[in-house]
Amino acid sequence: MKGKMWLTLAAGVMAAVTFAGAATDADAKRVRWKMHSAFGGKLIVLGEGANNAADSITKMSGGELTLKFFEPGALVPGTAYYDPVSSGALDAAFGTPGYSVNKNNAYAFFSAVPFGPNAGEYLAWMRYGGGEEMATEMYGRDNIRYNLCGIIAPESSGWYRKEIKSTDDLRGLKMRFFGLGAKVMEKFGVSTQLLAGGDIYPALELGSIDATEFSMPAIDKELGFFQVAKHNYFPGWHQQSTLNELLIHKPAYDALDDTQKSVIKGACDANVVFMFVRGEGAQFAAMRFHQEKGVTIHRWSDDMLAKFEAAWNEVIADEIKDNEDSKKIWASLTAFRKDYAIWKDNGYLK
Repeated sequence: MKGKMWLTLAAGVMAAVTFAGAATDADAKRVRWKMHSAFGGKLIVLGEGANNAADSITKMSGGELTLKFFEPGALVPGTAYYDPVSSGALDAAFGTPGYSVNKNNAYAFFSAVPFGPNAGEYLAWMRYGGGEEMATEMYGRDNIRYNLCGIIAPESSGWYRKEIKSTDDLRGLKMRFFGLGAKVMEKFGVSTQLLAGGDIYPALELGSIDATEFSMPAIDKELGFFQVAKHNYFPGWHQQSTLNELLIHKPAYDALDDTQKSVIKGACDANVVFMFVRGEGAQFAAMRFHQEKGVTIHRWSDDMLAKFEAAWNEVIADEIKDNEDSKKIWASLTAFRKDYAIWKDNGYLK
């Protein structure tokens, strides 16, 4: 009797050990990453997109690949995520390439281009015109895996305290401005600086800056610019569309299996659609809200747009002069846009 009891007990112990071993093996396959976001999680479109990317990857992988969202500043400052992802101090980060131009000004071309392509054309160049391959190679030099993971349509051109009637009214202004467009504004005597989204309103309210641009009307609405600046300008010539990125520490990405890598790609592709459509559906209500709050919505005159574009042509000539990456990327984008125009000029209404 005792022998049978011992055998039963031994079998139970072996089963428990086997079960625990299996659980340990399963746990070992699970990947849990911390994902920094450059955008506050509650911010419409941008924060929603960052959350959606993390949630989609987690759910699509069945929990085998988990990304935990962290607000700006929780792990690193909002826009300062490049080096931490490169070193592995951060597993992943969601943002936009324009925040990393201090590392290489060519990253700006993977973020937004003044007088550049709309969303469809931009995505087509990235996916089928060589843009994505060039971005992946550039980030790879610093141990970072690049993933195209979002896009938004045109932005507002800026919020001003006073009406801008000519380029003379720009001279001497202190303005928050993003990317390559900032260099255009500097041609007109504007002193520009790049501030993270959450830092803009306090600077505007305190008078540290006189004007700002940040994003689409619905996003700007949540940041409260309309409370201080009552003149909102369109179109956003500096950002007709803007790409978002999910960066991952490359050794960590390379250690994933093919299924996990496919989940990341699939989730990011879905997030591109989500962010674009979410953005397109939210703007008109925000613009009506701004008008109700006393904001005057302006459209730049053809003359002003022509002056901005002329200044941009000067800026791009300087940008590609001493940077081989910028020169290569600009040549690729320019050639693609020339070819795309055959379709655009014939396929779309003017």
